Amino acid sequence: MNQALLRYEWETIPWRKLEKTVFKLQKRIYQASLKGENKLVHRLQRLLLKSHRAKLLAIRKVTQDNRGKKTPGIDGKVAIEPKDRLKLAQELNISKKPQPTRRVWIPKPGKQEKRPLGIPTIADRVIQALGKMALEPEWEAKFEENFYGFRPGRSCHDAIEAIFKAICRKRAYVLDADIAGCFDYINHDALLEKLQTFPTFRRLIRNWLKAGVIDKNAFYNTESGTPQGGVISPRYWRT
Repeated sequence: MNQALLRYEWETIPWRKLEKTVFKLQKRIYQASLKGENKLVHRLQRLLLKSHRAKLLAIRKVTQDNRGKKTPGIDGKVAIEPKDRLKLAQELNISKKPQPTRRVWIPKPGKQEKRPLGIPTIADRVIQALGKMALEPEWEAKFEENFYGFRPGRSCHDAIEAIFKAICRKRAYVLDADIAGCFDYINHDALLEKLQTFPTFRRLIRNWLKAGVIDKNAFYNTESGTPQGGVISPRYWRT
């Protein structure tokens, strides 16, 4: 770990300073993406993935801030103690193959059927949070202004407000559609091709997608779809 951070206990880490440093790096990724400078984007993303400050922020997000911090993966570990968080920051290895997710079934509101969630381990969630920090600014620069789905700082209410402002003085129709099992059938190869990222990051994301799932002590391959319940799941960030 960065020697300057070793002198701190978890509770005394200067979080505001870390947030500013990581945000500046994310802003550089965003600006490079806006200009179409892909090589620079990838170089800055590599820096972020290696950043000890970013790793600490990812650990805090997963083990303290998120509501799912008390939900264990297949290793049974939940929100870890402060000393364990520092140890995790030192040992975190993004090249390590992720473990399978733990299948949890939750009821759908107003329905008898249940929705499957895939819960990664704490360590895998942290690495996913780190990856999200690197990917998000690149794609925020590419998304259209009128796209509101699963974006930071945007909600369903923002989308409704935008629709209202666009059509309040017009005669118009609003189409509301829901794609059944949308995230369950996403093609992995098509998704990875769309990302157009560098080999190390592509391999990391592919490993997340192909990690498999354990349901009632039985292992199942994941040939398509994205697990709902991990940090990289849209549903995870929406809740």
